[in-house]
Amino acid sequence: MNARIRPRHAAGAFGIVALAALIEWARGRPPFCRCGHVRLWTGAVHGPENSQQIADWYSLSHIIHGLIFFWLLWWAARRLPLGLRLVIAVTIEAAWELIENAPLVIERYRAATMAWGYSGDSILNSMADIGFMALGFLIAARLPWRASLLLALALELVALVAIRDNLTLNILMLVHPIDAIRVWQGG
Repeated sequence: MNARIRPRHAAGAFGIVALAALIEWARGRPPFCRCGHVRLWTGAVHGPENSQQIADWYSLSHIIHGLIFFWLLWWAARRLPLGLRLVIAVTIEAAWELIENAPLVIERYRAATMAWGYSGDSILNSMADIGFMALGFLIAARLPWRASLLLALALELVALVAIRDNLTLNILMLVHPIDAIRVWQGG
């Protein structure tokens, strides 16, 4: 497999990220945390800086997105150059970030998941989420599928133990909320 990303593909991916940032800005999303500072990490899931700083516990789920997108695109479009598959993955993740930060979806998160005070992502966090997905994609490009699967499971378990939430529970609670899980997540 040619594991090289051509400059035109990298430029295309960056262009998609920039377009997503502009759309979020036009929709009124805050560029940075309203707290007035930028941090590399925030670990308080229910704090005002969650989904506002560069990374948080949910960054792990975006790495998993990248692992999944790599293997799905390898299966569906393995003849495409790696860089073009990365552009496709970035496009999917950027679309998700735009959907996730729409008022209707923010309200759904508040109603159905443990994200009770969720107000959406800052543009910084949203673009970093796309970056974490790209990181996961590029990691998967280097790993055998079993190692990617083990990494995804490990990231899911770390998040589950640390914050009682992860990608699997997030999807489940968005699609079909279960009161027992919501109570357990609330501690």
